[in-house]
Amino acid sequence: MTYTAPPPASAPPPRILVIDDEPQIRRFLDISLRAQGYVVALAESGRAGLAELAAHGADLVVLDIGLPDLDGHDVLAELRQWSQVPVIMLTVRDGEAEKVAALDGGANDYVTKPFGVQELMARIRSLLRARIAPADTAMPLFDDGHLHVDLGRREVTLAGESVVLSRKEFALLALLLQHAGRVVTQPQLLRELWGPDHQDDTHYLRILVGKLRQKLGDDATAPRYIATEPGVGLRFVGVGAA
Repeated sequence: MTYTAPPPASAPPPRILVIDDEPQIRRFLDISLRAQGYVVALAESGRAGLAELAAHGADLVVLDIGLPDLDGHDVLAELRQWSQVPVIMLTVRDGEAEKVAALDGGANDYVTKPFGVQELMARIRSLLRARIAPADTAMPLFDDGHLHVDLGRREVTLAGESVVLSRKEFALLALLLQHAGRVVTQPQLLRELWGPDHQDDTHYLRILVGKLRQKLGDDATAPRYIATEPGVGLRFVGVGAA
């Protein structure tokens, strides 16, 4: 059984995902980022960006707030349920309230359009350095020879077979795995998964963890992966924690 954080990649260049509906901005950033040696992926909508991130991952996301299908804040909220990738928000809205909302929502930085490319590149370099410096910032991997979970790639397999999880099921698994061996309280889980207005809706959590256990072949009475701490919360025990 192994439980490791993937080592920082030294050879492959960082992969930057740009989510912006303006073709000229996408072209400009594509050319500018590639000139700096980055690998670039482009998406013109929130849903396309989330699908690209889930399928291929990224080392950093540049996210426009004004998108045609989803507001950038909604895109940020959704990706934060299963990814801690650094996010720089782009917007023409130059107000303190907008900036605070983006940062409170989980953005790492914020740049107002029009922006200078050198300033943006400096912010990208700073976030990438911060991401690879502390070892505990890497997305965890879990593999005990039976269950394999790669949060960065959003992959879950059981006995070699792919396990299809809903967005909420994956978000729950990710939260527990990121705190492996430690109890994650019911209020924290409810707040992270459903929002602050649902911290008393414990039945939501009971139903969700039941579905997740079923898909992982886990048994609540003799848990191999997810243990219930009665009246407190849940704990991922697959790492051999007591």
